[in-house]
Amino acid sequence: MSQDLNESIKEMMVTELMLQVTATEIGDDTPLFGPDGLGLDSVDALQLVVALEKHFGLKMSDGEAAKGVLHSVNTIAAAVRADGKA
Repeated sequence: MSQDLNESIKEMMVTELMLQVTATEIGDDTPLFGPDGLGLDSVDALQLVVALEKHFGLKMSDGEAAKGVLHSVNTIAAAVRADGKA
């Protein structure tokens, strides 16, 4: 089940952020931001927050919480599960 959620998150990210990688190329623990990961920026972060709310009903009220959640696919999936939407 968790792998299905991770795949859904990856596919949503590729589509919503128009990434130049495929969902299968994104590792579950790959950092989303910074030079060692996907290299997303602050604009991508905003789009990702909106997309997560639209697709998974996940609301992030403050920046500090979002930083922790938006670290990797696994941390996003954990937040979606904790929110009770998956």
